[in-house]
Amino acid sequence: MSNPTADVSVRVAWADDAPAIAELQLRAWGDVYSDVIPVETIPSGPDAVEAVAQAWRAALSKPNDARHRVLIALERNRVVGFALTGPASDPDCDPIADGELQDLTVDPAERRRGHASRLLQAAADTMVGDRFTRAVTWTMANDDVLRKFLTEAGWASDGAHRELDLDGSGTTRVKQVRLHTALE
Repeated sequence: MSNPTADVSVRVAWADDAPAIAELQLRAWGDVYSDVIPVETIPSGPDAVEAVAQAWRAALSKPNDARHRVLIALERNRVVGFALTGPASDPDCDPIADGELQDLTVDPAERRRGHASRLLQAAADTMVGDRFTRAVTWTMANDDVLRKFLTEAGWASDGAHRELDLDGSGTTRVKQVRLHTALE
């Protein structure tokens, strides 16, 4: 008798995945940004999910560049994470050679089950397939867990940093550091 194996995978997202990605994104924002902004200011409820899903549908249906990809991690048929890849947009990066991991999000309730590792590997493979030779990503300076995960996977700080104004008023600022890795 064999032991059952987990039904997990990563694939390219389709427009039909937009509602599940939107729900996950809004749920994860509460966890990711809880130290930065009041949780009650994070959009929630069916109207917010539908608005975010509409944006995802549009992005998935007509990406700005063929190298913009959305990958989703699945457990059975549930979306439990997503990653965004595309050409690096920083002025000191080469958009032909440098790819960017623009987002790596795993449902807070699904962490430590290998989904982030699968997504990260699929994102790297996707960027290699798109002929990028280096990848960069931005992380919040205080997100020690994500930075440790990425550095253990071979990423390192390249010394770049920035500060983002999340609400446009200057009151909600997030410091970020950039990591990079060679793609093989």
